[in-house]
Amino acid sequence: MRGEIADKERLGHMIDCIQEIQNATKGISKEEFVTNHVLRIAVVKWLEIIGEAANNITESTKGKASSLPWKKIVRFRHFVVHEYFEIDFMFVWNLLSQDLLFLEQEIGKLLKEDE
Repeated sequence: MRGEIADKERLGHMIDCIQEIQNATKGISKEEFVTNHVLRIAVVKWLEIIGEAANNITESTKGKASSLPWKKIVRFRHFVVHEYFEIDFMFVWNLLSQDLLFLEQEIGKLLKEDE
């Protein structure tokens, strides 16, 4: 289901997951995140969905947001799916606190271009 219409839907899925992560982690400390197994797994699942959606975005759409590390997003998805037993949750926390807002903003720009 690749194509321009599918890209918009997938970008929407990415935004939805980012917002779910933000809502679930709002007011949560790093220590709380690292010790809350259910929250960690939920966040990893949302990151997995973000990576899967990114993997299926067309190259033409990716080119419109070349500032995004598309390959890293997809590689992270592959890692959490296949190497789940080696996930470093401090790395995940840092990803959430340092990169998620930028990702949301850039995807938002792509969605506005399609309006």
